[in-house]
Amino acid sequence: MAPYYSFQHKTVPLNLPFYIAKRYLVSKKKQNIINIISGISLAGIVVGTMAIIIIVSVMNGFIQLIGLFYSDFDPDLQISAVEGKMFDPLQIDTQKIKNLPGVIQYSEVVEEVAMLKYGKQQYPATVKGVPNNYADYTNINKLLIEGEYYLEKDGINYAVVGRGVANYLGVGISFLDPINIYVPKKGRQFSLNPARSINHDYLYPSAIFAVLEDVDSKYIIVSKTFASKLFESGNYISAIELDVDNNADLKTIQREIQKIAGTSFHVKNKEQQHDLIFKTMKSEKWAVYFILIFILLLASGNMIGNLTMLYIDKKEDISILLSMGMGIEKINRIFLFEGWLISLIGGVVGTILGVLACWLQIHFGLIKLPGANGSFVISAYPVQVLFSDIVLAFIAVISIGFLASWYPVKFMSPKNISSQNIN
Repeated sequence: MAPYYSFQHKTVPLNLPFYIAKRYLVSKKKQNIINIISGISLAGIVVGTMAIIIIVSVMNGFIQLIGLFYSDFDPDLQISAVEGKMFDPLQIDTQKIKNLPGVIQYSEVVEEVAMLKYGKQQYPATVKGVPNNYADYTNINKLLIEGEYYLEKDGINYAVVGRGVANYLGVGISFLDPINIYVPKKGRQFSLNPARSINHDYLYPSAIFAVLEDVDSKYIIVSKTFASKLFESGNYISAIELDVDNNADLKTIQREIQKIAGTSFHVKNKEQQHDLIFKTMKSEKWAVYFILIFILLLASGNMIGNLTMLYIDKKEDISILLSMGMGIEKINRIFLFEGWLISLIGGVVGTILGVLACWLQIHFGLIKLPGANGSFVISAYPVQVLFSDIVLAFIAVISIGFLASWYPVKFMSPKNISSQNIN
């Protein structure tokens, strides 16, 4: 049982301001307008909290979805030179990397930009030369929308073409025309006869893959042997790609490889390989988060109006409490607790409803993507709920509610009301 003390011959709770604040919250006010404003204040906090959790979770879902797309195309770890496009793998103790626990696949790739020509169409694309085990550490077969994955067959070179490149060039795997590739020769100066300064080769499309637009419109995949000959790279490579066991600690292996490779090389995980895209999306997420917080801050004006009108409505109660000896500080605390209770209830209810809405979207896909119509890999908005986002949203909402409660209490004190002849 809560402790009590005697106050003017009546038994009341020891924490009297909080007790009165609860009574004010649940009891019916004299004037209906105050009830309406209180309801609007509570609804604003609930809706604001829901909006923050739902919108931020949807942005998390898109970030996760893009990460899944890239994970099908990219290796777990990639080693590349800090300076220059290519490097000699002998600069690194590659055998030590291969022997690290958790490293399953080791692959050296060569990639460079070249001019593609198919029929009358021309298009610059990145030609990525990969070894035979490329399909073992990526999900390239899963990404194929047409054809079959192979890069060499019966002595003929083939390419797996990105959908964007194929669409621009008009490439079809059933067509008989080859894809011609042109690149400048190494160490050759420009000549009046272009044939002397350009390497040329050709191959045939075996399949078309689709990941994301920035990948589809950029890459064609060829064998490493073909790429090394075309670009005259010799023993030099563009990157080392590694596949890591799913049960291994990726961050620990990444740190170990970075120690082996040294400061002259980058060792990047899947997200870091596209750090600009992920940093941009995360920046957009936090920008939206702060915009919603700012909107909630503006909406907190309802709380200020609510407490101000409640102060005026309860001026007779305030006069009685003053005459009974209650201090101004405790009277202010009553209305401060009133605002805090509204903020707390609104924050809790909004958080529960926001998480519930996200759960329903995850399991039932209630809100569909406009224009999807089965042409996209997903039909509904993706959602990923992170506990850290829920905590940050709840803290922000409660903090704004506390601030909005403190402001009117500070300026609408019993002193000001007493000066207006409260009796």
